[in-house]
Amino acid sequence: MGGFQVTYIFTGVSLVLLFFPFFFLCFVSSSLSLSCKLERKFHLNEMHKPGDVVLGGLFEVHYTSVYPERTFTSEPQQPHCTGFDIVGFRNAMTMVFAIEEINKNLNLLPNVTLGYSLYDNCGALVVALSGALSLASGQEEQFLLQENCSGIPPVLGLVGDHYSTFSIAISSVLSLYNIPIVSYFATCSCLSDRQRFPTFFRTIPSDAFQVRAMIQILKHFGWTWIGLLVSDDDYGLHVAQSFQSDLAKSGDGCLAYLEILPWDSDPSELKRIVHLIKTSTARVVIVFAHEIHLIQLMEEVAKQNVIGRQWIASETWTTASVLQTAHLTPYLRGTLGIAIRRGELPGLREFLLKIHPDQSDNGRYNNNLVNQFWEFTFQCRFAPAPAGWLEGGGALCTGQEHIENVDTEFFDLSNLRPDYNVYKAVYSLAYALNDMLHCKPGTGPFRGHSCATLQTMEPWQLIHYLQNVNFTTPFGDQVSFDENGDALPIYDVMNWLHLPDGQIKVQNVGEVKRSGFKSEELTIDEDKMFWNFESGKPPRSVCSESCPPGTRMARNKGQPECCFTCIPCSKGKISKNNNSLECTSCPEDFWSNPQNDHCVLKKTEFLSYHEPLGICLTTASLLGTFICAVVLGIFFYHRRTPMVRANNSELSFLLLVSLKLCFLCSLLFIGRPRVWTCQLRHAAFGISFVLCVSCILVKTMVVLAVFKASKPGGGTILKWFGSMQQRGTVLALTCIQAGICTAWLVSSSPAPHKNMQYQNDKIVYECAVGSTIGFAVLLGYIGVLAVLSFLLAFLARNLPDNFNEARLITFSMLSFCAVWVAFVPAYVNSPGKYADAVEVFAILASSFGLLVALFGPKCYIILLKPERNTKKAIMGRLTINE
Repeated sequence: MGGFQVTYIFTGVSLVLLFFPFFFLCFVSSSLSLSCKLERKFHLNEMHKPGDVVLGGLFEVHYTSVYPERTFTSEPQQPHCTGFDIVGFRNAMTMVFAIEEINKNLNLLPNVTLGYSLYDNCGALVVALSGALSLASGQEEQFLLQENCSGIPPVLGLVGDHYSTFSIAISSVLSLYNIPIVSYFATCSCLSDRQRFPTFFRTIPSDAFQVRAMIQILKHFGWTWIGLLVSDDDYGLHVAQSFQSDLAKSGDGCLAYLEILPWDSDPSELKRIVHLIKTSTARVVIVFAHEIHLIQLMEEVAKQNVIGRQWIASETWTTASVLQTAHLTPYLRGTLGIAIRRGELPGLREFLLKIHPDQSDNGRYNNNLVNQFWEFTFQCRFAPAPAGWLEGGGALCTGQEHIENVDTEFFDLSNLRPDYNVYKAVYSLAYALNDMLHCKPGTGPFRGHSCATLQTMEPWQLIHYLQNVNFTTPFGDQVSFDENGDALPIYDVMNWLHLPDGQIKVQNVGEVKRSGFKSEELTIDEDKMFWNFESGKPPRSVCSESCPPGTRMARNKGQPECCFTCIPCSKGKISKNNNSLECTSCPEDFWSNPQNDHCVLKKTEFLSYHEPLGICLTTASLLGTFICAVVLGIFFYHRRTPMVRANNSELSFLLLVSLKLCFLCSLLFIGRPRVWTCQLRHAAFGISFVLCVSCILVKTMVVLAVFKASKPGGGTILKWFGSMQQRGTVLALTCIQAGICTAWLVSSSPAPHKNMQYQNDKIVYECAVGSTIGFAVLLGYIGVLAVLSFLLAFLARNLPDNFNEARLITFSMLSFCAVWVAFVPAYVNSPGKYADAVEVFAILASSFGLLVALFGPKCYIILLKPERNTKKAIMGRLTINE
């Protein structure tokens, strides 16, 4: 639990009162008789029982104090304690129960009787400090100093205090005297600072763990947009700082707002805070504050009718019955919180039922706290009664009242939480003392391996053993302290269940404890939980909905990190998880799917046999090949006719074979590129077309030679154009192209290439030419032969028809050159598979052009005009032309 805000103004007299025991503890009567005399005693609510070793305790038996009017001339007075806290009194009696149980235990501290001195802090820091100093100073009016200053101290250890602020002040003072303090309810994480509080221990987890436990709950339910309310004291302010720091480190959420609840009931401030809760988009509100704060806050919540909020309670008010009223239930039912570990203490109820006032001051308790409890329970007063009590109808206490017949929270032991921590604190001191007294001489932890004894022990010696204490309670919980004096942390997770009769039952639905490697482990049973929402399910509390896979978070400038915009990943990048900060690029051969949450293999693209374009080109190639075969068959069948013989039948056959190869080589450009197809396609294309153009070139040259030979004196020219010379010329020209192809393949061979530049989401398989120069020389050589053939045919275009095919060759070469001139820019500007399609189209177009132009008219005469396929007809035309 957190600190308690103190607005008490310390005047000069108050300071004297505060530090009175230190300045006036000892009085030296003379130089010969050394004695100490207590000059003044604090008048406090207290409870004492002597023993061999005395343990001190500070408890909140009254929760408010009334300060008398002060003057500079009046004697300092203690504040008047009001508002009996019956649960606080039960905490004090639990310490008495634990001590008496230890005294009866033959195995723990045998032959040692524990006593106690308990004080009421009255909910005031000045009273708590007065009680702590009284414990440190002792209650003896006067005692003699021994020469060696030996003797058992007034108290060996202290259980308390209830509040963090009080514990900070008390520990700061008592640590000067090395008195160990074991708190059962102070949770401020600042108390874990061993430099400032070297003697402080506690059996309740610190706020640092409480904050981490809260964050685990938020993480479990996916709540990332949270409102935080804290009290204006050490408890609240330290929690706020710790919560902000741990939440930022975890990255599991952020604060929509942080508000500090005022101690005084400031209506305007509360109205502003509740309005902020109402208008905020945060559906989850965490409150680290005290019951008094919650009462004031929830009254304003009811006024403004703030519904649809999930309240999360700190351990200070998780089980507070004062908030479980009918008019607050509609707002607080379903509250989720963490509570101190519940325990069971067998025999405690029987012990509490035996409590009875004793006015003789010789009874078992030697106190006035039991009398006050009796008066509060039975609403009576012991004699002498206050003035006007009897006249107002009040009754006198007789001490004969029957406590077992009273229905009071004092006997409700079903939810022992702070009491259980008190029990563990007392046993921690007892086990430490037991270990210290069982030390074997020569093996001790102190100077010279010495041990402490019952007659010489000091509080600072107990700290060593307290740090190493380790035991298990009858309830099965292990108790030990870490290097900061914190107990092994564990919290119960509680839920406010709304019962059919309108009542609230605070039920246990899980636990949070520290697991290995100092991480928090949350166990929760959602099936048992009650949610105060129409859906009956946990609410959504986010500033921005989670960015799904395929998007990334972009922080909104000027807003908390939980507020962001989801931006889709760009093409080629993905995010597989929710709320990804960055999109990752896919590997080279992969591309993002349409949702951008997975990488898929890129689509592959090449001129395929299965697509329409590939089918059309394949069909055209095979059709051209078939036509060539038919024409070749026609020519072979009619090889003895004048039309075939007159036009150099050998070159015609060779030309048809080369055209057939041209048609077939286009098939190498279709299908997925492979090493052998890439190397063969251009070589086959180049050699086939050179063979074809060479035949045409030789044909043209023969036509010119025959015409020249028909002239007077030109007969000798034909000897240079015989069959051997024609074959040799074609072979030589073709071998040159073969040499070019060989050099190209050897120096820089074409190879398959995955081109990803055309389209990012596709892999275009193509054949890289390897050497651009080699490819250019190959095409250039074909071009040179084609242009040369065209020029010769053009020169022979006016020769007699019966002697030559010049006009047909001119037309065919014109179409051939036109196709390939258009091919170059079309090829360069065609992406991917379309470049191959353009090249195939150029091959087929030029091949069909040559086939139709050169052999179409001849086949027409051979098949349809056989009367013109005679030597007489051909020679007759020659006579006419001559």
